[in-house]
Amino acid sequence: MLMKEYRICMPLTVEEYRIGQLYMISKHCCEQSDGGEGVEVVRNEPDMHPEHGAGQLTEKRIYLSSKLPSWAKAFVPRIFYVTEKAWNFYPYTITEYSASFIPKFSIRIETRFEDNNGNNDRVFGDTPTPAENVSFLDILSDPIPEKHYKESEDLSRWRSSKTNRGPLEIGWKDHHKPIMCSYKRVHCSFEVYGFQTRTEDFVHRSIKDILLVAHRQAVAWLDEWHGLSLDEVREYEGKMQEKTNSKVKSGQCNTVPQVPSRPGFFRSFSVTDEQSLKKRVMTTAASSASSVPHVTGRHNSTPE
Repeated sequence: MLMKEYRICMPLTVEEYRIGQLYMISKHCCEQSDGGEGVEVVRNEPDMHPEHGAGQLTEKRIYLSSKLPSWAKAFVPRIFYVTEKAWNFYPYTITEYSASFIPKFSIRIETRFEDNNGNNDRVFGDTPTPAENVSFLDILSDPIPEKHYKESEDLSRWRSSKTNRGPLEIGWKDHHKPIMCSYKRVHCSFEVYGFQTRTEDFVHRSIKDILLVAHRQAVAWLDEWHGLSLDEVREYEGKMQEKTNSKVKSGQCNTVPQVPSRPGFFRSFSVTDEQSLKKRVMTTAASSASSVPHVTGRHNSTPE
């Protein structure tokens, strides 16, 4: 199991971000959903926890087949999704990810929000995370994938007319007021010998990119959500969830393959060790090769 703690500061207060988080997640999910992939909201309802009290429970399906590296695509179904369950007891949240197709895969994220610049090593109330496992992410200067860059979300150029904040400058975390930190402790496990390290590293790289993009957007969209009440942002959330679900489902209907699907065992088998996983990959490759006409010539390949 690989564990890391991410700390992401924003020029907001924790109370402000109660609204900003809901707005950002709803809009971000809608933007990232299209062509049968993205986020489908299965349920979103009030929840009562014996330790954390009243909160909100959401369950989502994240369809991401095209975003997987080539080595992973070899052993997952054509339409592949990860189930996300999140318990929001703001300012503390728990998020868990699983895939029924891969029972030994799991991600658990604990998040706590505090009004500081990321200097609380005991934010989760137990043994501090080892320093080598703590990563500070800077929403101003850390690089993000080029496909996600938008000038309107570049915080070195951003300006909030409602709050008179921005643009951010190098070293902003040392002096900016207000400031808050999103502490995220991530546990990732993929207990399949031979694939564990590669998969866990890929997951953490992906999480890092998502965290940077999402927190940048929460700040860049400040003027869109600042001043909204909780009821107003919940209404917005409901409308965006309907729109997002429609985009995902309509895309899946439009991309139904007209060729025979992969062998039926992909729908239900459980991968528990390296030998069985490699056997599935080799079987799929052989099956695919037998159905494709032989073409002479050299084919280039790009390592993932």
